[in-house]
Amino acid sequence: MADRGFTDRVKGKTKMMAGNLTGNQKVKAEGVIHRTIGMTKEVVSDVKDVAEEVIEKVKDKM
Repeated sequence: MADRGFTDRVKGKTKMMAGNLTGNQKVKAEGVIHRTIGMTKEVVSDVKDVAEEVIEKVKDKM
């Protein structure tokens, strides 16, 4: 199964919380980046799934 961004989102959320607790802005910023990467992977995966469905429907009609 392909990574749909879940791991990056969890890693990001963890780093964001750790950065908040310790006051470390660098770790918090890294968390934001990882979380954003995870969310982006999720969106790309969803778009890919929809595109594949559309392609299959078009093939069926031909």
